[in-house]
Amino acid sequence: MRALPLHPGARGLLDDCAVLEIGSETLVITHDMMAEGTHFRADADMADVAWKLVATNLSDLAAKGAEPVGVLMGHMLGRDDARFLEGLRAALADFATPLLGGDTIAAAGPRALGLTAIGRATCTPVPARSGARAGDGVWITGPVGRAMLGFAGDPAHRAAFDRPVPRLAQGRALAPLVSAMMDISDGLLLDAFRIAEASGMTLALDREAIPVADPAQFEKCLRWGDDYELLFTAPPSAVLPVPAHRIGTVQASGTAPLLLDSKPLGDPASLGYRHG
Repeated sequence: MRALPLHPGARGLLDDCAVLEIGSETLVITHDMMAEGTHFRADADMADVAWKLVATNLSDLAAKGAEPVGVLMGHMLGRDDARFLEGLRAALADFATPLLGGDTIAAAGPRALGLTAIGRATCTPVPARSGARAGDGVWITGPVGRAMLGFAGDPAHRAAFDRPVPRLAQGRALAPLVSAMMDISDGLLLDAFRIAEASGMTLALDREAIPVADPAQFEKCLRWGDDYELLFTAPPSAVLPVPAHRIGTVQASGTAPLLLDSKPLGDPASLGYRHG
């Protein structure tokens, strides 16, 4: 994909969103898909699937500090379309995000659903995965592992998997202060690795400082993903406007992009969920 002609706003396809300057506005645009059998079970409640499709895209906007303008839906018809519409309606209402249009098709085989979210930047420059600097703190807005427990059937965490909530307000509040920011969709370790690589730095994480939903499954919590908390770096002088947990420090590039209690973690394939 990166060998194709790219718009400068694509950020080399190395970020969560495209950033386009149009007149006096800066637009933030993202597109994510969900496939049956990979991102949701064949027997999943389609209302939850619709909600999650909206929420995961809006989480990318949150990581850029953007305010949602609207979404475009790509919908493959199938079972329980009425339930899908119920979930879509609920998500759009809860996140104050209107539907702009899209396309609906009928086709055979497992379903694939796509959504494009368009946002308006609330501050510039728009935060990127790059930008972390030596001496910055590494922070997350909440614990990791809740979606994993919800997927496994824990009723206390089921909503974290079925109906995640994008940190839109937190992203807007943090955007003017952070040096780098992204959402935790593919696992804390892998996403921290991505910030380190994009910034040309090393992120040194402190195991004891990382909040997890189940300490007995600490390693899995760090790798499972689907948490949609915000991971960001900020200079020591930053006074954070939202609750967050400091989990490490940015260091000059060293033996590996990521350290956990000084242990180098250099193989991204072992750190979290990677798309094909």
